[in-house]
Amino acid sequence: MRKLTAKEEEIMNFFWKQGPLFVKELLTFYNEPRPHFNTISTIVRILENKGFLSHETFGNTYRYFAAVSEEEFHNETLKNIVSKYFNNSYLNIVSSFVEEEKISLDELRKLIENVQKS
Repeated sequence: MRKLTAKEEEIMNFFWKQGPLFVKELLTFYNEPRPHFNTISTIVRILENKGFLSHETFGNTYRYFAAVSEEEFHNETLKNIVSKYFNNSYLNIVSSFVEEEKISLDELRKLIENVQKS
C-alpha cells in the first residue's frame, strides 16, 4: 500500500467518515476560504490512482468511494512504522513506550492480561 500525504489523508478521512461523495460535496467540509474545486479533484484522482478510492459513474460525473478501509490503512501504516523505525519488532516498539514512560507497567500488565484472555 502506498503512503498518503497529509492532504490526501485529510480527504480520505472524509470518505471514511461520510461514505461515497462527489468532489463538489467534499468542498462543503472545508471552512472559507475553501480550496479550489480543481485542487480537490486532482487530489481525488491521485487517490484513485494510488488505489485508495474508486468511483461509480453518474451521467457525466463520478461519485467516489473508499477502496481501502480506514482500518486497513491504519494497520498498514503501523506495519510500515514498526518496520522502518523498530527493526520490524513489535517488542521493540512496546519497549520504547515503556522506556519513554508512555505506558506504565500497570498498563503493560493489563495489556498482557487482555492478550492472554483472547
